[in-house]
Amino acid sequence: MAEHDEIKSQHFLKEIEQAIQVANREILNQALPPITRDNIMPLVISVARLRGQYLAEAFKIAENYGGQPPSEEEIETLKKTVKCTKRRGKPLKPLSMSSNGVM
Repeated sequence: MAEHDEIKSQHFLKEIEQAIQVANREILNQALPPITRDNIMPLVISVARLRGQYLAEAFKIAENYGGQPPSEEEIETLKKTVKCTKRRGKPLKPLSMSSNGVM
């Protein structure tokens, strides 16, 4: 019986995943211009930079606290890092991409 429930659960999760993909595709296609390699790269680079800054700060916190929960002060520092990176608006350096799409 447990195996049957597991199969039903897996099937349900696949249906939900598919529904989410369809909804995202419909909404995003209406809201965004066609996405090309040229117009997506600035976003990709920006997100990578923000993620890098955030993770660098998070690693510092984790190292300082040895895996223990950080203090409220450290959490505020992390929040400020995110806010600062959102406001910086630095020009993006071009990244080169090989012919197979790898940077």
